[in-house]
Amino acid sequence: MGSDNEMDQKIALKEWAVAVKALAEGKQIMVLRKGGIAEETKDFQLKSPRFFLLPAYEHQRPELLKEAYRDDLQAVLDAWTPGSSTVEIAAYAEAADDIEIHDQATVDLLADYHIWTDTFTEERLKWKRKQPLHLLLLRVYLLDRPVRLPMQEAYTGCKSWVNLEPFAADAVAHPVLSDEEFERRTAEIRAALTR
Repeated sequence: MGSDNEMDQKIALKEWAVAVKALAEGKQIMVLRKGGIAEETKDFQLKSPRFFLLPAYEHQRPELLKEAYRDDLQAVLDAWTPGSSTVEIAAYAEAADDIEIHDQATVDLLADYHIWTDTFTEERLKWKRKQPLHLLLLRVYLLDRPVRLPMQEAYTGCKSWVNLEPFAADAVAHPVLSDEEFERRTAEIRAALTR
């Protein structure tokens, strides 16, 4: 995994658990962000080029996922224990790109590359209307041994970024996708955005 200032002080991006599952399984390489309700800033900011993925369970609704991914949501909910005293970190990501999107036509060009319904992407774009939607293209790595951390109050709530408590940084990780496959998919998404 490398040091890079101890993985940027163990920062993590909170994302729907079903989306973290899709990223970790190579089903998608992107997230769409506007920031959380409790965000410190008025807009989403990429706080670090490298970060862990913290599964979040709030606001996940099956009707906001394409039919093919609704079983994945049920699987993450079945594996989740509400009120658990620990949280599992199983992956980290490197942001290959942060593309700002301002209009529905551009969002629509991404429909084939993610797990969400049109309703979800439209709502995400319209929320905080003056702020752009951030398309993050992510190179995801799986930890050979997931890390279990004690649950902290700071990890809860509607915010994008959290600082994780310190843990051993010697974790071994492997990319979900090969270099070639990741480059092919990022090129495909970038090409779709220029249509």
